[in-house]
Amino acid sequence: MLDVFITSRVRRKIVVVYAKYPDFRTHVRGLAKLIKEDPGNIQRELRRLEKVGFLHAEKQGNTRIYSTNKQFPIFKELQSIVIKSQQQASSNRPKRTTSDIQPR
Repeated sequence: MLDVFITSRVRRKIVVVYAKYPDFRTHVRGLAKLIKEDPGNIQRELRRLEKVGFLHAEKQGNTRIYSTNKQFPIFKELQSIVIKSQQQASSNRPKRTTSDIQPR
């Protein structure tokens, strides 16, 4: 459902991580490993999200550490949308029953 509103796959994954876990802090490569995307694409999207104010970035040595800006005007609403979207996705998955499990 969230893919209708956020069309960039990489941006959507980043928004989900930072909205779901507002205290999460990481650098580009750490996030790339977590969401299994190319660091170059992640860096571009992180900068866009920083520019609009959704993320904060601070320099630690040669590394930029990104964290959620909890003061972002629509942060709570965005967080609510992400959580509801994920709940809906998990409720749409078919439930497994014991009859679905094949004996070995």
